[in-house]
Amino acid sequence: MIDFQLTDKQRQLKDALEGLGRHVVRPQSLAWDRDHTVSEAFLRQFMGMARAFAGEGSAERFLGTGEEPGAGHGADRGAPRGKPSQANRTAAVGAEALAWCDAALLLAMPGPGLGGPPVRSTGTPEQRQRFFGIFKDMSQELRWGAYGLTEPGAGSDVAAIRTTCVKDGDAWVLNGRKCYITNGARAAWTVIFATVDHRLGRAGHRAFVVEKGTPGFSVGKIEDKMGLRASETAELVLEDCRVPEANLLGGADAHASKEGFMTAMKTFDTTRPLVGAMACGIGRAAYEHARYFVRERYLLSRPIPRYAALAERLARVGRRLEAARALVHHAVYLADLEQQNAKEASMAKAYAGQAAVHACTEAIDLCGAHGTLAGSDQLLEKWFRDIKVFDIFEGTGNIQRVVIAKRIVSGLKAF
Repeated sequence: MIDFQLTDKQRQLKDALEGLGRHVVRPQSLAWDRDHTVSEAFLRQFMGMARAFAGEGSAERFLGTGEEPGAGHGADRGAPRGKPSQANRTAAVGAEALAWCDAALLLAMPGPGLGGPPVRSTGTPEQRQRFFGIFKDMSQELRWGAYGLTEPGAGSDVAAIRTTCVKDGDAWVLNGRKCYITNGARAAWTVIFATVDHRLGRAGHRAFVVEKGTPGFSVGKIEDKMGLRASETAELVLEDCRVPEANLLGGADAHASKEGFMTAMKTFDTTRPLVGAMACGIGRAAYEHARYFVRERYLLSRPIPRYAALAERLARVGRRLEAARALVHHAVYLADLEQQNAKEASMAKAYAGQAAVHACTEAIDLCGAHGTLAGSDQLLEKWFRDIKVFDIFEGTGNIQRVVIAKRIVSGLKAF
C-alpha cells in the first residue's frame, strides 16, 4: 500500500528547495528567461546551497551529482536490505519542488540528465563507471549529459528514426540529425539512438554514447523557445561521426535482439513520472498565485454567485493537481519496488501535464489583466509559457493515452 507521508529527508529536501526558490531563485527567474541562460556561477552556488540546506545525501541524490547520478534507478544503496528504495520518490519530491521555483533551472542543473537512465539500465559496468565518473567532482568544471532520440521526422514515432549507424572495423559511423536536445550543446556526452536499417523498426536500433569533441559530431542551432527559455535546447549533427565500439551502449550482446533497445526505452518509465512531478510544481505555483490574488481581492464567504464561481474554479484546479500528484507517486512507488509501471508512468505524465496546463490557464483567467503582465515580479505569465511543453516532451499526451489504452486492453480477457 502506498504511504503518501514523506520521510523526514524528503520533507527536508522539499522545504529546502522551496525556501531557496522563494528567496533566491524566483527573484532571478525573469532575468534568466530574458537572457536565455542561468550562469554557471549561480549553478555552482545553488548546488552548494542545496547541499547545505538539504544535507549531502538528499541533495546529491536529487541533483544527480553523487556516486549514482540521476537518482531513481536501481536499488537505493542507502536503504537497509529488504526495505524498498525511496530513490524515485525522492527525485519526484525534489522535481516538483524545484519546478515550483523555476523548471528551467531544474533542466539546466549539471549532471547526466536524461542521458543517465539508459546508461544505468543498459550500460556495461565499465561504461557506467566511465561515463558517470566525470560527475563525481565538478569543483573545477561543471558537466552535463544529454539524451538524443528525437529527430525532425521522428518525435513520438520513435520507430521512424533515420540516423544511421554502420559498423566499420572497430568503430561505428553515424550520420543524422537530432533536435530538441536538452543541454545538447554543452553536454560532455550524449546518448544517441541510430538504426542499422530503418526497415527493421526497433529491432534495428542501437544506442551509443557520443562524447563531445568526437570528429563529425557538432552542434547545429540553439532553439529560441516560447517557454523554459533559460534551458538550453540544441540541434545535434552527426556527419561520418566515428564512435568506438566501446561506446555502443551495453555492448554488442545487448543489441542481439529488440530487447536491447526496449531496455533503453524502459527508462521512460522512470523519467515520465518526473516530468509529471515537474508539471505539478508549475501548476501548484500558478494555483497558489491565483488563490492569493483572489483572497486579497474578494471576500469569498459572502453569498455572491460570482464569488462562489471563483471558489469553485479554484477548487477544481486544486482537485486536479492533487489527483495528478497521486498518479505521480503511484508510478514512482512501483518504480522503487522495481515493478512494471509503464501504464502508471504514462498516466502520471499525461494527466499531470493537462492538469498543470489547466491550472495555469485558470490562474491567468482568475487574475485577469494582472495575470498577463510580464513585469519584474510577474511570474504567472512565465509559468503559462513554460507549462505547455510538459504536455509534449517525453512523449505527447496523445501518445501517453495510446500507451495507457494498449496496457489496459492487453489485460482484458476475451468474452
